[in-house]
Amino acid sequence: MIGDTPAAPGSGPKIDTTVPHSARIWNYWLGGKDNYPVDREAGDRFLAVYPEQRDKARAVRGFLTRAVRYLAGEAGIRQFLDVGTGLPTMDNTHQIAQRIAPESKIVYVDNDPLVLVHARALLTSSPEGVTDYIDADLRTPDAIVAEAAKTLDFSEPIALIMMGVLGHIGDYTQARSILHQLLDALPSGSYLAQCDGTATNEAYIEAIRQYAKGGGVPYNLRSPEEIAGFYEGLELVEPGVVPIPRWRPDAIDIGEIVEVDQDGGVGRKA
Repeated sequence: MIGDTPAAPGSGPKIDTTVPHSARIWNYWLGGKDNYPVDREAGDRFLAVYPEQRDKARAVRGFLTRAVRYLAGEAGIRQFLDVGTGLPTMDNTHQIAQRIAPESKIVYVDNDPLVLVHARALLTSSPEGVTDYIDADLRTPDAIVAEAAKTLDFSEPIALIMMGVLGHIGDYTQARSILHQLLDALPSGSYLAQCDGTATNEAYIEAIRQYAKGGGVPYNLRSPEEIAGFYEGLELVEPGVVPIPRWRPDAIDIGEIVEVDQDGGVGRKA
């Protein structure tokens, strides 16, 4: 996952199966198979304290789907920079975007060795479009932009996708700085689609604390006001920054919304 230490150049991917890893645990919560016993054990311990986490994992996937559909459809975006993509599951960013616009170009960014092993699964693009993968750390925005520019045209609008990754940056000021370094590189008409966990549930806060204590990469919950602060200077798309199940829910979801402790939204760079 973005935020972990990458392998040394040329050393090849090294997968530590003795320490739980956020990308693999997330994969487990979503019902995937790319995880190890240590990840399932950590995931189950988390669920024992905060059972709603599986609902939250699904809500994040649903928000990604709706946001990318909006961006590729109504907003007409044809380029996507997905930072902290995690392990491939169904309906990844490129699949959603290219169903609407097959010519879409998508660059994924992560630095988890297991994600690197599965990168080829992400590289299956439509014939008309492009899908690429960058092995890079969230804390190096200049390197991300430089590598992404080999695939994406930074003179044309780009959608920056950041689902649940800024929480891996402990200092809020640093997280905002990293985000805005990425946004500053994007032209007018670009978008940010982002979400992160909120410090609005004591059980969730305790589950996060125990996860970090057990050796997992720390994840920092933030207030709804702090998450809204990530969009400073952007034009918010209705309904703004809200709990993610309430961001443009599908018609079939109306009346069946499950509340989760995760806020997000979509904003446009003027």
